[in-house]
Amino acid sequence: MRTTSQSQDKIPKPIPTSTEPQDAITLLTEDHEHVKSMFEQYEELGDRAHVSKHKLALQICEELTKHATAEEEIFYPAVRKATKEEDLVDEAVVEHASAKDLIAQIISMEPTDDLYDAKVKVLGELIDHHVKEEEEEMFPKARKAKLDLMALGEAIAIRKEQVELPPTA
Repeated sequence: MRTTSQSQDKIPKPIPTSTEPQDAITLLTEDHEHVKSMFEQYEELGDRAHVSKHKLALQICEELTKHATAEEEIFYPAVRKATKEEDLVDEAVVEHASAKDLIAQIISMEPTDDLYDAKVKVLGELIDHHVKEEEEEMFPKARKAKLDLMALGEAIAIRKEQVELPPTA
């Protein structure tokens, strides 16, 4: 069940860069919540809101690209090494690959193209599933493994600042 506040702005703000250091799990969880709210806002847009849909879909794709890159380069290797959870990390990497494929398709399309809305919706469903597995399985195991989550959080925040979407066609 999805609930949204009526007072939310219709166009999301970028994820704020925190001046206070955050542990990796808190940072990644905030990313999850932010992207979920963007998908919910997308679903609320009307069939003719092409400009708003395009802008929001590109924001979603950018945030997911930053998040996935930082997870793959920093968080997942640390979790893999500390927990020996090969299957869990491998599944997350495969889910990222599926998301990246949809992201590439979405950024190369126009919101008036056939299947545009369907691809954004499927991306949202894929991300919902992925987030659930991370938050219910991977994050607790990472905490239990006594990783230096503050150092990982700092590295993730820095890496996210460096990542950009590839140019659109």
